[in-house]
Amino acid sequence: MDKMISKIALLNEIGIALSAEKSSQRVLELILDGAKKLTNADGGSLYTLNDKDELVFEIVSTDSLNIHMGGTTGHKIDFSPLPLYIDGHENLSMVVTSAVLNDNTINIHDAYHADGFDFSGTRKFDENTGYRTKSLLTIPMKNHKEDIIGVLQLINSTSHETNDVVDFSSEDQKLAESLASQAAVALTNKKLIEEQKALFEAFIKLIATAIDEKSPYTGGHCRRLPELTMMIADACSKDSNALKDFNMADKDRYELMIAGWLHDCGKVTTPEYVIDKSTKLETIYDRINTINTRFEVLKRDAKILMLEKQLAAKEQSDDKIFDQAHDEYEATLKCLNDDKEFIAIANVGGEYMAEDKQNRVKKIAQYQITDDNGNTKKFFDEDEIKNLIIAKGTLTDEERQVINNHIVVTIKMLDQLPFPKHLENVPEYAGGHHERMDGKGYPKGLTRDQMSWPARMMGLADIFEALTARDRPYKEGKKLSVCLDILGKMRLDNHIDPEIFDVFVREKVYLQYANEYLTPEQIDEVDHNKIPGYGGG
Repeated sequence: MDKMISKIALLNEIGIALSAEKSSQRVLELILDGAKKLTNADGGSLYTLNDKDELVFEIVSTDSLNIHMGGTTGHKIDFSPLPLYIDGHENLSMVVTSAVLNDNTINIHDAYHADGFDFSGTRKFDENTGYRTKSLLTIPMKNHKEDIIGVLQLINSTSHETNDVVDFSSEDQKLAESLASQAAVALTNKKLIEEQKALFEAFIKLIATAIDEKSPYTGGHCRRLPELTMMIADACSKDSNALKDFNMADKDRYELMIAGWLHDCGKVTTPEYVIDKSTKLETIYDRINTINTRFEVLKRDAKILMLEKQLAAKEQSDDKIFDQAHDEYEATLKCLNDDKEFIAIANVGGEYMAEDKQNRVKKIAQYQITDDNGNTKKFFDEDEIKNLIIAKGTLTDEERQVINNHIVVTIKMLDQLPFPKHLENVPEYAGGHHERMDGKGYPKGLTRDQMSWPARMMGLADIFEALTARDRPYKEGKKLSVCLDILGKMRLDNHIDPEIFDVFVREKVYLQYANEYLTPEQIDEVDHNKIPGYGGG
C-alpha cells in the first residue's frame, strides 16, 4: 500500500511538472522519464502522430545501454516514421501502430513469444547491442477530445528486489495510462498555445505587411524597424559599459519584438494621399502638370504679343521695333523656362528650402494668366503657394499632423487589446517611438525619465531606419557617416537617449544593420571621433 501511495504521489508530482513546463521538448522528456520511474522500466519510446498518419519518434531512451536520443539530448533520432497504413491496409504487425488503430493498451509478457506482431527489428537491435527486450507496455495517448495524438511505449519493467525483468503489473499499467492521459492533455495544451502564438505573430506581421504595402514610400519600414530595435536591445544587454540596470530575458525580447511589429499599426487609418505624397503639389495627381500647362500658355501669349508687335512694325517699316519685339520675346521665354525649371525642382521637396527660394515662388505667383473664360488671375492660388514653399519634405503642417496622428491611433488601438501579462508593456514600447528625451516629442510629450529603455531604443531605431531608407518620396538613403552625424547632433539636442546612442556607435550596431539592409554605396567609412556628442568608450 505504501508503495502505491508513493507512486500516486509521484504521478501527481509529474502532472504538476507537465503543467508548469513551457518547452514542448522537455514535456516529452518528462512524460517518458516519469513513466519509466512509475513502472521502474529500463527503457522506452515516445511517438507523436503526424497529419500523414505516421508515428514519429520523439524520444528514445534505454538506461542500461546509456541510449538517450531526441528531446533536448542533442542526439538526433534517425529512425523513419511508422505508417498506420501500408498500401491502404492497416499496419497491425507493429505494436505501436496496432495500439493506435485498435485504440487499446497492449501489455506484452515477452516480445520474443508474442503472437501477431513483427519483432524482427527488435531482435536485430538486441543482437547488435546484446540487449534482451522482454516485457512491453504500449499505451495510446488521447487528449481531452479522445483523439489519439501519440504513443507511449515502455520496455522491461525491473523488479526492485531482484533487478530481474518482470511483467508490467496491472497497477503499473493503470498508473502509466493515467500519466499518458495527463501527458496528452498537456501536449495538446502546449500545441494549442503554440498555434495561438503562431497565429498571433502571423496576424501582427500581416498588419505590418499591409501597412508597408499601402505605400511604395514606406515599404519595408515595419519589417526593418523590429530587426533594428532588437539589434540595439541585444547590444545594450551584452555591453558591459552600457545600461547597468537593463537586462533582457527571453520574455522581454519577445515583448519588444511584438511592439516593434505593431509600432505603426495606426497607419492603417492614414490616408494614402498623405502617405504617398511624393511631391509638394501632389493630391490625386501631381499638379505640376497643370502648372507646366500654365507656363506654356504664358509662352504662347508672349509669342502672340511678339508677333503682334512685329506685324505692327512691319506695317510701319520699323526694323528696330521688329527686332526689339523678338529680343523681348526671347528674354521672356528664357525667364519662363528658368521659372518652370525652378518650380519643378521646388516641387520635389528636400531637406531644406531657403527663404530666398520661398520668396521666388511667391514672386512667380504674381504672374497674371487668363483662364478659358477670359478672367485674369494669379499664376498660383493660395494652396499651391502654401505647398510649394514647404521648407522640409513634401507635407504641409496639416498633412504632417495627419501623419503624426498615426501614433495616437496606434496607442488607442493597442490600449484596446487585452494583452496578457507577458505582453503588457507593448502599448508603452510601441507608443513612445516619437517622444524625445527633452519632452518635446509627441503625442504625450514624455521626458527621458518617463520612458522605458525599450521605448527609447525603438525611438532611435525609427530615426536611423528613416535616415538610411532608400524608399522615401523626397530623398535618397543617406550614407552611414551622414546618418551618424545627424544622430550625434540629435543626441546633443536631447532628442535621443545618450547612453543608447553610445552603445549604438560603440558596438557598431549601425554597421550590423547596414550590412543587412543598406546598399554598398551607403556603407562608407565612419570615424567615431568625428561623431558629434559621442561619449566614446
